Amino acid sequence: MKLLNYTSAYFSFILMIIIPIWAGLFYYAMLDEVYDSMDDGLDNQRLLIISKIVKDSTVLNKENFEEGNYSISPTSETKARKHKDIYLDTLMYMQNEKDYEPVRMLQTVIKKDDRYYQMRVITSMVEEDDLITELTNALLWLYFGLVLTIIILNNSLLRNIWKPFYLLINQLKAFKLNNAQPLVLARTNIDEFNLMQDTIQRFLNTNVAAYNKQKQFIENASHELQTPLAIALNKLELLAENNHLNPSQADLLHSALNNLERLKRLNQSLLLISKIENDQFDKTVEVDINALTTTLIEDFNEQAGFYNLKLNLINRGSCTWMMNPDLADILISNLIKNAIKHTAKGNSIDIIISEGQFAIENSGEKPLDKQVIFQRFYKGSSSSESTGLGLAIARAVSSVSQLTLDYIYDGKHVFKINKKE
Repeated sequence: MKLLNYTSAYFSFILMIIIPIWAGLFYYAMLDEVYDSMDDGLDNQRLLIISKIVKDSTVLNKENFEEGNYSISPTSETKARKHKDIYLDTLMYMQNEKDYEPVRMLQTVIKKDDRYYQMRVITSMVEEDDLITELTNALLWLYFGLVLTIIILNNSLLRNIWKPFYLLINQLKAFKLNNAQPLVLARTNIDEFNLMQDTIQRFLNTNVAAYNKQKQFIENASHELQTPLAIALNKLELLAENNHLNPSQADLLHSALNNLERLKRLNQSLLLISKIENDQFDKTVEVDINALTTTLIEDFNEQAGFYNLKLNLINRGSCTWMMNPDLADILISNLIKNAIKHTAKGNSIDIIISEGQFAIENSGEKPLDKQVIFQRFYKGSSSSESTGLGLAIARAVSSVSQLTLDYIYDGKHVFKINKKE
């Protein structure tokens, strides 16, 4: 979810809680004010009626509400002395509505010529259910109006405010250490944005410098190692051709040659992994995996035949990936070499290509540990020829090429490559 929508959702949720609470408080405050106003009106009507009684005593004979908003009926002195003014809500039949409607009533006692009378004064009041309905409708309109206003503000005002942030994010998404371009920073009046931009710029400068130093070190170290290794191998090979060596010396020389050859392969593999992870293979084209695999199988047929293995290519569909062609060659080659090294003699290796997917299957008696097979220097066997980096290189290539390399075991070892979704 985008930041603007995230804040809108939060505001909407908060308003959903605050508005009902505010509405409840507002409703009871308003209702209290309405009651106060009606009670004041009833008191005023009582005084007016008492003034009227002083001028016209016949008013005391009005015992029903038929002709007005009050009624007067005689009462005993005992009841009168115990009586206190009461304000209450009640129902009264209304002719115009043909139904009982709520009214506010004042019950009080008056005295006239040593006689006591109970007087009831009424006034119409707002129906609470109608009031609640109207208030709810108004609050719903208010809520949706506020949410709509927040969304409009987020998509206009806040979008402009956050423009430098999104500009920086888009540049960071396209940023590559191996081809670092200076960031275009939009200076703003917002201190936090300026601080973020300056901090990220310093961070990137530091990382670019460290990357370049690391890259230079790896290249120099690899180059410097290759020369003495080649010299040592050549001299040992010349020494091995000396017929004056006894069997013990020949065995020691053979062991040294094997270890130097392994060191040479290890150096080349580590350099390759470093280049892959540093994204130094940045050229991408559409690679035809079917054609590439066919060519590689022809190259590996002789090696497979040496181990009495058969490479079977099964085409079930067309497979093309957008990636560096050299990395595609390295990926498929490493998986084929891995299968050849770890397949028992006399068996076959199936390479299955379907729509957008590459899979290679070879026989195996037990499954491999998924947690470690793609780690550097992991060896499924004790072969001295293996550097333990083949699958690590394949996983690194897959990662930088937006592919997924997975392993499953279904009676056979199966390595599958698919596009990332």
